[in-house]
This record gives sequence, structure tokens and C-alpha cells, in this order.
Amino acid sequence: MPVLPRARGPVSAAVLDVLAGHAAAGDLAGALPDLAGVDPLGDDLQLALYACYELHYRSFDGLDERADDLEWDPDLLALRARLEAPFLDAVRALVDGGDDVEAAVEALLVEPTEGSGPSWHLAGDGERWQLDEYVALRSLYHLKEADPQAWVIPRLDGVAGRAKASLMTVEHDEYGAGRPERVHARIYAEMMEGLGLDTTYGAYLDVAPAPVLATVNIMSLFGLHRRWRGASVGQFALIEITSPPGAARLVSAIERLGLPERVTEFYAEHVEADAVHEQLVRKDLLAGLLEREPELAADVVLGLQASTVLEDRLADYLVRCWSAGASSLVAVPERSAA
Repeated sequence: MPVLPRARGPVSAAVLDVLAGHAAAGDLAGALPDLAGVDPLGDDLQLALYACYELHYRSFDGLDERADDLEWDPDLLALRARLEAPFLDAVRALVDGGDDVEAAVEALLVEPTEGSGPSWHLAGDGERWQLDEYVALRSLYHLKEADPQAWVIPRLDGVAGRAKASLMTVEHDEYGAGRPERVHARIYAEMMEGLGLDTTYGAYLDVAPAPVLATVNIMSLFGLHRRWRGASVGQFALIEITSPPGAARLVSAIERLGLPERVTEFYAEHVEADAVHEQLVRKDLLAGLLEREPELAADVVLGLQASTVLEDRLADYLVRCWSAGASSLVAVPERSAA
């Protein structure tokens, strides 16, 4: 389990004090600042939200038996809802919206001949330290790959099970299709090991900037709420539709840097697997969901667009840092002996 990160402001400090056992969850309401003055996409709120969500995954080291109580503590859940509202409002303000799923998907299928995101940068003239940073930061999701989307499984119709069967087919592959050694999270950890990175789950949470946290938080937000099952499906579809070209560029980057073949395996797997998954999610998952629940079209579009805009913000941040010769990692103070 990851260790508790260091706070990045009053909101995350209040949450982390509760998780560390230094304060009671019932005191949270009085300990928080006015959220109207907190950047909903900034480090403080995003870290606080990430810490709340992590209680539903692996929790944190040192919480012991308190972790089970904290996961469903009503005061923590109420706080999480207060944090989710401005986050979701901020994301919705950045997207076009609408309910035309086909048009939203078609827009994702247009691959530029020349791009400026991290995979383009790394494939072109990116340096080894930049690849290391990218892989380290992406580990916040990839070491729990497909877990956020698994929450939507029981929320899909199992009788007219076209959408559910399609989702499960893809998830089955994500979890190794019955072979533990092929679980994608494990393959990612093996890539990290080949790069000399720390493969501990959550090891890089302390240095992950807000744009990274937001890309994972939106998955957790959609996955944990039945209300947002359509958005969760849309977000899942986005990953499967858009990942093959970027994965191919990352394979090229790794090969250009002369790294061992084992380091390419994770991205090489996604070039092939997600090309197949794209057809499944478009023809069966999305179409099957909307056959049964056409009223979810706008939510599906939100899921597609929300993750797109947050990924774009992350891409801009990473390339801007690297182009200036600067690290994209958050600088954190040393932990006190106490």
C-alpha cells in the first residue's frame, strides 16, 4: 500500500490529517476553507480527492483496521461529494457537451499527421529522463489499470447483455485473460522495473502534479457513481479507441533510446489489443448501452470529452516542462522525523 502523501494546501491537509489519525472525520467541515477560493483542477483539491478515492482501492499504509471504517465514513463521503462538485463543474465548463455519441467518437478517430503530445515528443527527440518521468507518473493509473472501470460492470443490463458482455471481454483482456503474468498492471510494473523505477503501487503519488491526478480522479468519480455509468463507459471507450497510435509512438521512443525489449512489451501489447478493443467498444459496448438506455447519450459524450480535455491538459503540461528542460515532477519538502 502507498504511504500517505504530503499535503499541498489546507484541503488536502485536512483530509490527510483524518487519514493519519490526527483529526476526526467529524471535524472536517470546520477545518476546510471556502472551496470557492480553491482551484478545482489544482494540486490541493485534486490530491484531497485522490486520497478520498484511494480508500476504495488499496487504501494507505498505516491505516490498518481504520481503513475499513474510513472507506464508508459519512463525513469523509460528504467531503468527497463537496470536492467532486467543483471538479465536475470545472470539467464540464471545458467540454462542448452534446448527445451525439457517433460524432464524438468520429472526432477521436482522426489521428493528426504531426502532433505535439508526450508520445510525439518522446518518439521524436525525447530524453531518457523524460521517458522515466512519463512512465512513473502514468503508474498512478496503470498499476490499477481497468480497476476504476470495473465498478460499472454491475450497473449494466445483464439480461440484454450486449454492452455488459463487450465490457467484460475487454476487461478480461486487461486482467490477463486468465493468465496472471499477462495482467496489464503486472506488465507495466515489469516495464518500470526494466527502467529502474520503483514498482511499488502509488510510489509516485507524492510527486504527481495535479494534471496527472485529475486524469485518474475523473475515472474514479465516474466509476464510483451509478449516476455516471454512461460517462464511465464513455471514458473507458476513449482509452480503447485512442491508445494504439500513442502506444506505437512510445514503442518507437523506447527502441530509439536503445532500451531492452522487455521495456517495450506493455506498449506493444496495447498497439495490438486496443486495436481489437476499439471495434468492440464502438459496435457493442456503446451501441449496446444506448440501445437499452438512449437517455445516457449525453453522459457518454461527457465521459469521452472529459477525459480528452484532461489528457490534453496533462499533455500540454508535460511537453511545456520538458521543452524548457524542467522536470514535470512536483517538488515536495522532506518528511519530518515525527
